[in-house]
Amino acid sequence: MKRQDFYYELPEELIAQDPLVDRESSRLLVLDRESGVISHRVFRDITEYLHEGDCLVINDTKVLPARLIGSREGTNGKIEILLLKRKDNNMWETLVKPGRKAKVGTKIIFGGGLLTGEVVDVVEEGNRLIQFTYQGIFEEILDQLGQMPLPPYITHQLEDKNRYQTVYAAHTGSAAAPTAGLHFTPELLKKIERQGVDIAKVTLHVGLGTFRPVKVDEITDHHMHSEFYQIDQEAADKINRAKANGKRVVCVGTTSCRTVESAADENGELAACSGWTEIFIYPGYRFKVLDCLITNFHLPESTLIMLVSALAGRKKVLEAYEEAVRERYRFFSFGDAMLVV
Repeated sequence: MKRQDFYYELPEELIAQDPLVDRESSRLLVLDRESGVISHRVFRDITEYLHEGDCLVINDTKVLPARLIGSREGTNGKIEILLLKRKDNNMWETLVKPGRKAKVGTKIIFGGGLLTGEVVDVVEEGNRLIQFTYQGIFEEILDQLGQMPLPPYITHQLEDKNRYQTVYAAHTGSAAAPTAGLHFTPELLKKIERQGVDIAKVTLHVGLGTFRPVKVDEITDHHMHSEFYQIDQEAADKINRAKANGKRVVCVGTTSCRTVESAADENGELAACSGWTEIFIYPGYRFKVLDCLITNFHLPESTLIMLVSALAGRKKVLEAYEEAVRERYRFFSFGDAMLVV
């Protein structure tokens, strides 16, 4: 299967640059994967598609304000870094721009000296290992100095950091938001629970690899990035109960989907676990846990549109995307939503 099989034309003006004021007023395209029938709704109507005994799986990861702007000690030359992966308490693997200015031994000053970083090594793909020194608590300093690592296709400045977090974000560690969850409000979640729907919280820390384009022609040659996930016993029990009772598991976002599919055994059963996953879901994959998917609209030729195609069929998904373009839906992270049933 070729990368180009997942291409579609998207006018640039349909890429949402800002979040809507009201999270749950996004539009919702509903795709019936058996019939291919498409319905146009509003996100708060999601309650009509969830039934008593179903299990809604949400990813409660929290985005790290991982973009830091500093200056090189002694020169005041501007340097931007992106925190990728914590190696130990004060050591991070980072992406540095401009990289040529960040040789081993370079010191970078942030926030007038609140935070200092020293480049100690250059590793795979030119990433830098940086050792940080500071007074106090790193996370609090990061909250003060860091900016949200918005995707490259969003060029507007985000006015409220919290709009790139889900309302249920709890465990810090992501370089990008699980954006399908951005449409939920606390009120909508309460309404869903009152319907008798179980809500299971899992954690997958989204890596920047989620934006990495597929460059190979043959999609099976693509190597997925590795991401950390965790499922506790309570979440596993809720998901297992829904399956045992013949009810549906509805995943909010591709990250929740990849978590449960990575963690399940061959019979689709889950137990408390954690680990790293490189699961790549594309057409031909047999889902073990997921029945329905709530997701946003994804980039052409991305691993995410391939995952949605694995569930609903490539042809039906591309037809749905073409319909969304015609109907002027808003695309990508701050865009509208899609429900595959």
